[in-house]
Parts: sequence; C-alpha cells; structure tokens
Amino acid sequence: MRKPESVVVITGASSGIGRASALRFAGRDTSLVLAARRAEALETVAEECRRRGARAVAVPTDVTDPEAVQELARRAVEEFGRIDVWVNNAAVGFFSPFLDVPLEDFRRVLDVNVMGYVHGARAALPVMRRQGRGVLVNVSSVVAEIAQPYTSAYSMSKAAVRALGVSLRAELSLDGLDDVNVCTVLPASIDTPFFRHAANYTGRAVEPMVPVSDPRAVARAVVSVARRPRREVAVGAMSRSMVLEHRLAPGLMEAMMARQVDASHLSEEHTAADTAGNLHRPSPDPETAAVSGGWAGRRRTAQRRILAAGLLVAGPLVVRRLLR
Repeated sequence: MRKPESVVVITGASSGIGRASALRFAGRDTSLVLAARRAEALETVAEECRRRGARAVAVPTDVTDPEAVQELARRAVEEFGRIDVWVNNAAVGFFSPFLDVPLEDFRRVLDVNVMGYVHGARAALPVMRRQGRGVLVNVSSVVAEIAQPYTSAYSMSKAAVRALGVSLRAELSLDGLDDVNVCTVLPASIDTPFFRHAANYTGRAVEPMVPVSDPRAVARAVVSVARRPRREVAVGAMSRSMVLEHRLAPGLMEAMMARQVDASHLSEEHTAADTAGNLHRPSPDPETAAVSGGWAGRRRTAQRRILAAGLLVAGPLVVRRLLR
C-alpha cells in the first residue's frame, strides 16, 4: 500500500473554506485530521474524504481551548506519525456598529480568530521544528489589508493573523529553519455559510459582499501554498486588485470599502433580529455544514458580477488618475 505523502490538520473543517480544503486535499495521497466544534458535521466531511481515497480522522475541537488544540496535534502524530501541513482556518464574526456589539461577543471573535490561531501554531510548530520541515497555513482575509465597517473585531483579528505570520517567518528564518514555512492566504468575499453563522446587531440581513467567490478557489490556494509555500497569497482578481489599490491610494479605497459594505453586505430589503449567531455555541442548522452558503445561485448574482466587473475596471483607473 502506498504511504501517504503528507499529513494535514485543518481547523474549522466542518463547513466553508475548511470543508472545501479538506475535500481538495483528499485523494492526493494525504491523511487528514479534521477539527471543528460540530462532531456530527465533522464526521460527514471525514467520511466524504474517505470516499475520495484519503485516510481521515475527525477530532471535535474548540480552538479557544489550548489543551484541546494540543490534543489535536497529539492525535495527528499518534495516528499518522507526523504533521506536514497545519491549516488554521476556524473563524467567527459579527456585524454590528462598534458601540452596539456586546463586549463578550467582541472578545469571543478575538479569542477564536486570534488565540485559536496562536494555539494552532503553538501545537503545530514544535512538531514541525523536530521534523525539520512543515507548512503552517493561516487563512486570513483581504480585510487584513482594508478593514470594513461593522466588522471591527473580525477585521482586527485578520490583521493580527497576518502579523503573526510575518513574526513567525522571521523567527524561523533566524533559527535557520528554511524548510518550516508559514503562509498566509487572503480571500475576499466567499460563498460560504459564514454569513448565516455570524452574529448580527445591525437590524439588516447579512449577505456576502460583491463579488462573491467560490470557496473552492480558496481551497485551491490553500493546497497550492501547502505544496509550494509562499509568504502571502491573495485569492482572486478582486482581492489582488484591492490590496494593490489600497497601497496606492488608501484613503480612496477605505472610502470605497465603507460604501460597498453598506450597499451590498447589509440588505436594504430584509431586516434581521439581533443574534449572537454561532459565537458561543455551534450552529444547530444542518444546512450550514456545507462548503457553499447558497449565495451563488441567488437572484442578485448577475447584479453582483456586474458591480464587481465595474469595480475592477474603475478602481485602477481612479488610482492611476490620482497618482499622476
């Protein structure tokens, strides 16, 4: 029997980007250790990976618990002998004016999205250092470059994840560990169940911001950097364009981001009751244990694509005019 080429640990694997990444790795001579809070949803993706030819183990884990994350790493080594790739992906968020969000919700986002990644790195890197090789992949966001209104804690957390990657790469370089890599992936707005999970205190229904990308594109990027490590990868033309334009004209891009969030992230047509979403407990909705959030087939998809195309064309033109 052919020995698996790599052992991959993925947090937040029960839905969205994490689930898409697990399925992308499956069938590529890979053994998978999958983590999330929802045991039943986690087992379904593990079984799907097995059907694709991978060995897969489901380990229910709350990434805010450092001992649980250490146990996740121990299980990976116990089951498969090593950790070649660790994907920090578990994340939560809220939509709310800064002054309206409960402080316990603000703290929870930072605990999951920042400390969860810290716990993952502290579990994975000692194993990789002993091996002399490995790849830590941190899924951040384009909001690490351009923060959004109404998602203050999420934007902070993704900027912190990006900074963590820079700091860890510097330490590994100083220690001469050139074969232990830290990669940061920067997606934009993705069609995942995240927007159905999120806490919401705006009074308006949350929708993905234009343009909405396929989570499988992010999964391809995750697998790509795991196999050919790069410092940072912005996923999709819109994400790359936004990063470039923000560096060239930050004030303009921040103003455009604010207007775009208000116009397309929060519905003008549908209201929503206040909810803490899945911040403090997993979502009980089985439909959210999926790769897609179901947004791609909605009535507004064509409108989103048209607006996205307009932004991609107009943005660089505006920036170039400003720089003349």
